[in-house]
Amino acid sequence: MSWPHQIGVLPRQADCFQDRSAVAQLEQAVVGGGTAVLCQVLAGMGGVGKTQLAAHHARTRWQSGNLDLLLWITAATRTAILSAYAQAAAEILGADPTDPEQAAGAFLAWLEPNPGRPGRRWMIVLDDLADPADLRGLWPPASPLGRTLISTRRRDTALTGPGRHLVPVGLFTPDESVAYLTSTLAAHEREEPVDQLAALAADLGHLPLALSQAASYLIDADLDCAVYRTLLADQARHLTDLLPDLSALPDDQLEPVAAVWSLSIARADRLPPAGLARPLLQLAAVLDPNGIPASVLDDSAALEYLTEHRAHTTGEAHPDQVTTQDAARVLRTLHRLSLIDHTPRSPHQVLRVHQLIQRTARDALTPQRHHRLAQAAADALIAAWPDIERDTALAQALRANTEALVRHAEDALYQDSGIHPLLFRAGVSLGDTGQADAAADHFQRMVDVTQDRLGRDHPDCLDSRESLAYWRGEARNEAGAAIAYRELLADRERLLGPDHPETLSARVGVLFYPDKAGDWADVLATARQLLRDHERVLGRDHPGTLNVRNVIANFQGQAGDVAGAAAAFEPLLQDFQRVVGPDDSYTLSIKRQLFFWRGRAGDAAGAAAAFEPLLQTMRRTLGADHSQVRMALSHLAYFRGKAGDEAGAATACEELAAACERVLGPEHPDTLVAKSNFASWPSRTGESSVHQSTD
Repeated sequence: MSWPHQIGVLPRQADCFQDRSAVAQLEQAVVGGGTAVLCQVLAGMGGVGKTQLAAHHARTRWQSGNLDLLLWITAATRTAILSAYAQAAAEILGADPTDPEQAAGAFLAWLEPNPGRPGRRWMIVLDDLADPADLRGLWPPASPLGRTLISTRRRDTALTGPGRHLVPVGLFTPDESVAYLTSTLAAHEREEPVDQLAALAADLGHLPLALSQAASYLIDADLDCAVYRTLLADQARHLTDLLPDLSALPDDQLEPVAAVWSLSIARADRLPPAGLARPLLQLAAVLDPNGIPASVLDDSAALEYLTEHRAHTTGEAHPDQVTTQDAARVLRTLHRLSLIDHTPRSPHQVLRVHQLIQRTARDALTPQRHHRLAQAAADALIAAWPDIERDTALAQALRANTEALVRHAEDALYQDSGIHPLLFRAGVSLGDTGQADAAADHFQRMVDVTQDRLGRDHPDCLDSRESLAYWRGEARNEAGAAIAYRELLADRERLLGPDHPETLSARVGVLFYPDKAGDWADVLATARQLLRDHERVLGRDHPGTLNVRNVIANFQGQAGDVAGAAAAFEPLLQDFQRVVGPDDSYTLSIKRQLFFWRGRAGDAAGAAAAFEPLLQTMRRTLGADHSQVRMALSHLAYFRGKAGDEAGAATACEELAAACERVLGPEHPDTLVAKSNFASWPSRTGESSVHQSTD
């Protein structure tokens, strides 16, 4: 036998191969602290290009003359590894390959450094290692003459340790994706707009294998990028219908994208706790790929779904009910196999999953299973949603997951019995954070769908219309709110009668947004009649009755009787404290309005002093990012300024600007106004419109 010597066939280099950051990492001879690199492990999800990177590195070293022996092994099983070692022993040592165990042992012994014979520079590549246990007793030895390179989807700790360096392989960057698509299409005399290529790359989650197969499909089907993206966005189409069949796969690929993860999922389903990997991936498939809160996965609705759809392994008995501990263990299993990213130290985004893994999981569902899954996900989300959103990050994550569920399974949330309450909760959450326009758009969609499926007179449609009217008003679309409230009132009077509580609620909206301007005397007279009707029908202590008193008191202040408004809020606050409690959000809102009108009545210093402890209570009970806290900060800044405390006013404006940017984003109108007020104090901070709701 002559040297140098190669055993095994390297996969050919893919067309338009991308020189990625992992290539440079593979060239490192030492890592941090000066530790020599003897074994490198390329780890990542299926389809990110680990095999191509391993082959490129091995080919580069071989062609540069730095190796005497290159052994390439497709390490799908322990038997395959043993067979490759036995073949190497037969070719190098003349060992008998019919006894693979003995021959493999002889080969590994030959790899050990031996001062008594010439050393050979070797490299062993174990590609697509399926199970770290398959290497037990078969690890190539640590040698200054040798290098081991492993590619795998596994992330087990058994693959790391002294002398072993993990090289994570991720997705293409956006620039790498566009560069790859551009060069691949150009090779076939095709050119597409860069913005369309960037959008297609994002649609495919920058997964190298998916980009390769999508480009091949585009070329073979003679489609332009925009048309293909439209087909891809159609959730009724399966991913397999939009990628090449087996005979047309590019770059000698063996599997379409949709099949890449099937073996990993099957293996995960066999690992303890058995039978849960697939249903948990299904649950994740209808939620946000960028992060699912732990509280959603721990909810009883999610656990019940896992229990119902657990795959029973032959000969293994499973407990009747899946527990949170079972769910946590299967999350770690899926993480080890690179099917998800599990980050328990980020509880609001504990599970991340690639969007194409999600789509593949959804495509495998029957319509009945898809419907049941969506219902379970919706039940888990609403159960995880706190009554008071003290944690902004959690609220944002819950809204993002709701949006994902609506995209993938909207039909399941609109049943003959009505709308799932999750949709109402998500809309209110949007509005309560200050995104009134987004809340109005959300409820407009609910109205449109409900009218089409359940009819304009369905109770949930009427409730959606009321929410739409309210958030139109909060978004300063007073004309739209007025129209919506008048139409709602007419329908509720027709369906429910004039004294029904929901009819009375619609009358409050009509009062707040009249179709034409009137004098304050008429407005207050109408409001007081509405109060008498509420007291007659609902009683003096009903929240609806108390809310009308709130509206009347604010109308008094807007009409110019600021002292009367402040006086009206005094007994109203006492009644709210008695009926709903001193720390309830409604009560705190009434207290905020009382202090506001006291300040407007001339006691600016007293109002400013009162707002300081109120803000402490609000932050404690409602959370620092609650909309009531931001309103109270606005009032505090205004009254500090009126009282001559310019520095204190500026400080409050700065806190308000920071809170708005944190919750609403840097470009939201409220953020921009708050920043402007801070930059140009004194201003009219605090003179915002009075809200009809006490929340």
